[in-house]
Amino acid sequence: METYIQSASDLFPEDCAMSRESLVRMWVAEGFVMGRGKNTPEDVAEGNLIELIHRNMLEAFEYDELGRVNTCKMHDIMRELALSVAKEEKFGSANQYGEMIQMDKDVRRLLLCGWNANTPLKVKFPHLRTLVAHGMISSPTMLSSILTESSYLTVLELQDSDINEVPAFIRNLFNLRYIGLRRTNVKSLPESIEKLSNLHTLDIKQTQIEKLPRGIVKVKKLRHLLADRFADEKQSEFRYFIGVEAPKGLSSMEELQTLETVQASKDLADQLKKLMQLRSIWIDNVSAADCDNLFGTLSTMPLLSNLLISARDVNETLCLQALDPIPISTKLHRLIVRGKWAAGTLKYPIFRNHGEHLKCLALSWCQLGEDPLGVLAPHVPNLTYLSLNRVNSASTLVLSAGCFPQLTTLVLKRMPDVNQLEIGDGALPCIDGLYIVSLVQLDKVPQGIESLVSLKRL
Repeated sequence: METYIQSASDLFPEDCAMSRESLVRMWVAEGFVMGRGKNTPEDVAEGNLIELIHRNMLEAFEYDELGRVNTCKMHDIMRELALSVAKEEKFGSANQYGEMIQMDKDVRRLLLCGWNANTPLKVKFPHLRTLVAHGMISSPTMLSSILTESSYLTVLELQDSDINEVPAFIRNLFNLRYIGLRRTNVKSLPESIEKLSNLHTLDIKQTQIEKLPRGIVKVKKLRHLLADRFADEKQSEFRYFIGVEAPKGLSSMEELQTLETVQASKDLADQLKKLMQLRSIWIDNVSAADCDNLFGTLSTMPLLSNLLISARDVNETLCLQALDPIPISTKLHRLIVRGKWAAGTLKYPIFRNHGEHLKCLALSWCQLGEDPLGVLAPHVPNLTYLSLNRVNSASTLVLSAGCFPQLTTLVLKRMPDVNQLEIGDGALPCIDGLYIVSLVQLDKVPQGIESLVSLKRL
């Protein structure tokens, strides 16, 4: 546990909210945790994270739609103690540039903060294993200086940095297992990335990358591929985010657990048939003609728990009839659908046979009926999170007594026809957060809101 605490203190700034997924993937990349029985290294690391929270060594800061810890923080005193021990053991350090000049060059993990972008790098860290520089790296020269001198690098996290390219000689970093380029200006990845045979995580979300290098399919150990770009940062357009093209040979990447976001294509369903380790997949640009084959393949995945489907455009109709997870799997807990629904969707197997297993449901641009809340309630009784965005409806929405008994979060967003929301006594008994966003006709406080005794955020 000491190793986990030192790692968390070294890799994130003071008072920073640490992402559960990022921490877990970094710990796995560093080799701090191994699989145990049927549990993957990620499962074991997540269990250790929860134990640290129970011991009050980390503090849960934010929870996700399924009630799991989403972000956490470290208590100030615990962080100071961990940094002190880490520095003494040369485990890692968090430093501004001025302090780095005096640093022991044998340090193995480094967080850069308060970096002067115009200051040339004058220090070398030949034993560096992990570099976290959120928003600190601002030039290819600076990045090259670090990479050429750190041949043992395992984790490279450059999120929010002002860079637009990755040097080709990254291929020399044989030990690299984690690359984080989220929200950078990178437009492409070098073909040489195929040499990184030990890479576990590639995070290029919200970059400018449209297409992956052909050789990415040679990275057989890749477990988490996160890639998309924002076409509309205001998120007002239907396709405000766009996935990358699926590389030819995707089917050979059999260790993939996370694939977010990939564009639908004629052969995507066939390519996915061998990816039976997938837990999370987001698919963009889906047409009506894709639905049967694509959903049929997804239904055979025994571990799938998180599924996002986004139509090609606002007029494309999605038919979910073939989406029927295999009986041994009750793991599909989060379903996000963006686009028009075919008539009778709520009678299809995904709701008729599996609706009770869904915990998180987010719908955008679909048509459910006069009152979508009333229509949905009987089919998804165990939801903890429900979001309706740009869903056509009647002018009055009614939450009846006893509906959504487990729901903790309800989001109603951009529903232009709604001018009244009525909440019956006994509705939403567990509600924690009610978010009403851009319902321009709703000019009164929801009727019956006083009955929501558990409500904390409005």
